[in-house]
Amino acid sequence: MRSLKASPWKLLAAALWVWLVMVMPAQAVPAYARQTGQACVACHLSFPELTPYGRLFKLSGYTFGKRQDLPLAVMAQFGVTSVRDNRDDQGQKIVPKTDEVAFSGASLFVAGKINDHIGGWVQWTYNNLYVNNAGKTVGHSGIDNTDLRVTGSSANPDSTDLRWLYGLTVNNNPTLQDVWNSTPAFGFPFTLPPNGITQIATTMLDGNLAQQVAGVGGYVFWNRRVYVEFSNYQTADGFFSPLRQGQLIHVPGGVTRLNGFNPYWRIAYSREWGANSWMLGTYGAIFNVYPDNTMPYTPTDRFRDIAFDTQWQHIGDPHTYSVQYTHIHESQDYRASYPATLAGTPIGVGPTPANLGDTLVTDKLKFTYYFERKYGATLAFNRTHGTADMGLYGPGTVSGSLNGKPDTNYWVGELDYLPLPNVRLMLQYYDYSKFNGAGSNYDGSGRRASDNNTLFANVWLVY
Repeated sequence: MRSLKASPWKLLAAALWVWLVMVMPAQAVPAYARQTGQACVACHLSFPELTPYGRLFKLSGYTFGKRQDLPLAVMAQFGVTSVRDNRDDQGQKIVPKTDEVAFSGASLFVAGKINDHIGGWVQWTYNNLYVNNAGKTVGHSGIDNTDLRVTGSSANPDSTDLRWLYGLTVNNNPTLQDVWNSTPAFGFPFTLPPNGITQIATTMLDGNLAQQVAGVGGYVFWNRRVYVEFSNYQTADGFFSPLRQGQLIHVPGGVTRLNGFNPYWRIAYSREWGANSWMLGTYGAIFNVYPDNTMPYTPTDRFRDIAFDTQWQHIGDPHTYSVQYTHIHESQDYRASYPATLAGTPIGVGPTPANLGDTLVTDKLKFTYYFERKYGATLAFNRTHGTADMGLYGPGTVSGSLNGKPDTNYWVGELDYLPLPNVRLMLQYYDYSKFNGAGSNYDGSGRRASDNNTLFANVWLVY
């Protein structure tokens, strides 16, 4: 087993070197800051975590300020990933491009207001560390998160404050449209090691449909207190096909395909007082999924996700704090896959369930502190657990869990330094106590959960 001893200093030195060479000349701020004339910290506690003003700006359709003639922004990331033991029982690398400075990728944003009621953003991303089906690292580009809105509002009778804010959203990632950073799309960690070893089991709402679907919905925000949204998601085909450009839509197992319309809901209660804001809410969805994305005529499996979340922020000078928590419970009904498996004619190329129904539960808790909005530290805990299913998670599957359980527990520690409002130097450490079912010998080869512990240094630039 290879140790991480002394690696933090090498990684930090590499990150600083990349920052000095590539980042220091950048002095401008992203598209929305240019549009509104506000500093980045007006909208973000630390990007992309939103402040109350940032949440109102997003719900208002990104329409505050003056429309820009060239509403563009760019983002780039460079980093180094080191996994404690990146070799399998055959001595082969599990993930490529570790222990070396790598350009992770870059995004181009078209972002801003069209008029006083219409705005949004479209993100196109180049992934320099994309791993293809042959296990080779290649460059790949495609559509990323996209959110377009039409909004309106009305004031109280005395015109002293906002009474109603309402709008329509079109997006391609469930929870992307949300304005609280307790939901998955913009939840912590905001940057993941691009070539770390990741758990196999996550809920549908936790990124499994990103850039594969089109969601159309409406929302209202009453008295800055009560938020209600209802949306429907469908596979991004036909008119909505640009929302999944770059995805492997014609390869079995390449994407997730939904049948018809799939409801998503969100209810939240929010309060603001002084330097504090607090939210308590629930969200969820029902997804009808084809077992094989290339066969949109078979019966479908059903996934029902129900979640509860809360968030508290204190934005002061010089001390800023935030806490987020979310709990997602997913009921999995394999009404299509399980009978086909029993009949000896499984649908699709991926793992097939050994149970008619399973559950998967995820809990995420995160605490962040910033001093002068420049020096930050975050501690987070993630826990996933669920039904043992030898067909989905057992030996011979991608996860190779010896006991067939999807359970994974880990802590994340992160240190941040923002020398400029649009530049972040970050050092992350992932500590696993359980991985794909167990703490030790989880795959039958003697591998421990802690062998996947990962150190990640990253430079994040937005312009």
